[in-house]
Amino acid sequence: MAYVFKNAQGKVVAASASENLGKGWVFVEDNAKEYLEFLESTLAENAPFRESDIQLARVLEDLISILIERNTIQFTDFPQAAQKRLNDRQSLRKKTQLSKLVDESIDDF
Repeated sequence: MAYVFKNAQGKVVAASASENLGKGWVFVEDNAKEYLEFLESTLAENAPFRESDIQLARVLEDLISILIERNTIQFTDFPQAAQKRLNDRQSLRKKTQLSKLVDESIDDF
């Protein structure tokens, strides 16, 4: 279920996936054409920011690794939640790299 807010021309200009935010917000089904079109256009408009965020996250991961390797900071200096996220990301990156190696080797058979 979703709620949308429409402008005077009836075009969806805002959406909430689960919460009615007050006057002017109306319920629509998740598969409503106008809702899906709004989501698609919003994603397309924000694609450069998402790509930039992804690239910056990778830079920050690499920076943290370098600082830890050089003993500038200790892994334990980070809060527990940050340590978990860093470990999860590192595991995910290793799994992704391994799966790429396996996929490449399958082609050789």
